[in-house]
Amino acid sequence: MGMILLAWMGLGAGGAEDVAISAPPKTVYVIGIRDDIMPPMTYVVRRGVKEAMEAKADLLVLDMDTNGGRVDVTEEIIGIVGKFPGDTITYVNRKAFSAGAFIAVGTRRIFMAEEAVIGAAAPMMMMPGGGPAQLPETVEAKMTSGIKALIRTKAERHGHNVEVMEAMIDRNKELVIDGNMINPKGQILTLTSMEAARAYGDPPKPLLSSGTYPSLDALLEAVGYGGARRVEIERTGVEQIAFWLNAISPLLLALGLIGIYMEFKAPGFGVPGSIAVACLLLYFAGGYIAGLSGIEWVAVFALGVILIGLELFFFPGTLALGLAGSLLVLVSIFMAATDFYPGLPMAPTLPALELPIRNMSLAALLTAAGIWALGYILPKTPAYHVLVSQATSGTVSDALRTRERSSQVGLEGVALSVLRPGGKAQFGDDVLDVIAEGGMIERGARVVVIGHSSREAVVRECQT
Repeated sequence: MGMILLAWMGLGAGGAEDVAISAPPKTVYVIGIRDDIMPPMTYVVRRGVKEAMEAKADLLVLDMDTNGGRVDVTEEIIGIVGKFPGDTITYVNRKAFSAGAFIAVGTRRIFMAEEAVIGAAAPMMMMPGGGPAQLPETVEAKMTSGIKALIRTKAERHGHNVEVMEAMIDRNKELVIDGNMINPKGQILTLTSMEAARAYGDPPKPLLSSGTYPSLDALLEAVGYGGARRVEIERTGVEQIAFWLNAISPLLLALGLIGIYMEFKAPGFGVPGSIAVACLLLYFAGGYIAGLSGIEWVAVFALGVILIGLELFFFPGTLALGLAGSLLVLVSIFMAATDFYPGLPMAPTLPALELPIRNMSLAALLTAAGIWALGYILPKTPAYHVLVSQATSGTVSDALRTRERSSQVGLEGVALSVLRPGGKAQFGDDVLDVIAEGGMIERGARVVVIGHSSREAVVRECQT
């Protein structure tokens, strides 16, 4: 036992010199950009960047093979990649044309595969049939100037050759370096991997590419990430679904709110409630798939609706539950379309609020129009009787409703909430939505039904 103890003490004495504490493995996130630069690609890049930031990854790699795409989407992707705090690399796996070249300049270093090409980034107009068309001269000059300014800021920030990028954008740009004609006037610059890695100047500096490697594995080994933990982010196919869901998100939100309104106005749970649940789930699913929000905001929205329901049906007149529920509903709707990134300040910026504000504004208009139509147009259509009969469990005809209302006139009851002028009152075993005639009536006051307005009974305070 003593020998074992002495041996252990000897190992402990020399441990600081003989035993090296292994550092945790580095983490690399690789985002595959293998399609045209269109809105669904934004969702892939956003998801990858947020996951990389959450995992505190050391390196973000854009594995690129693209023919290019839309300028507005390109600008958004460049902004998303710029939020990653660690090192960023573009590996041109085969080609990075047009928008792909722009995005590559948004990373700190560019590497290329053998026989890969980059460039041909002049703006073009796509015809409805899918083919390119020549831009009018003034429009081309305006677009070229704007794109050059955007790319120039990114190239300067990461130390890329600004003149090389301008020659890829502007066909009127002549590029001569060290007396070598790189690109004559009237052509758009496109570089092979060998040309992009060729060094010019004193001291020599590569034209654009920091090196050529046969594979991404070889590149990672060369830059010190050979044994790193590697996470691949690829398109899953649902991004296209998310694109369409977000395109119609104001309509989905409006249909959901209208359905909730109809359920609160009629007892039971039927067609309107089912439509509301489906539309709201699709609204939140669009934001979740797009990488804008987490699924937890569905729970926040549901909690808000529950609080509003408690206010209306069980604790009328308390106000606190209704206000808290309404606030939770609004917050969840906003957060479902607000773009936040791990590790960055949570205070929303104006660009981050642009999408939720637009969604809410359009949804409010559509909801108001929908509720108006339900009140004044839908009752005159055959669809109204189908919806009402399924949603109200027992209301089967206008004649029955008319007889029921007639029987309520003259009934006396008690106000269950303060009538301002709307609220609820109890008449025997029945609780009705009521509107006070001539102003506010206090909670607990005796009231009498004197008529009806739309779906509510009109009451006045009983005279003592």
